[in-house]
Amino acid sequence: MIFPIEELIEYNGNMYEITSAASRRSYQLSMLNDPEIEENQSKVVSLAARQVFQKLIEFRLEE
Repeated sequence: MIFPIEELIEYNGNMYEITSAASRRSYQLSMLNDPEIEENQSKVVSLAARQVFQKLIEFRLEE
């Protein structure tokens, strides 16, 4: 899996928000040593970004 460039280009929302969500999710996946990382050739950031863009996870920024 490569970084989901198409979704990034077509994204109309807050870029800071989506970047923060993918970054935080990457950290979570690496800390949990999620087995899906191995299935994704150890590409944690692309896995996290895919999960965020495909809405497999929910996120929100706290104020």
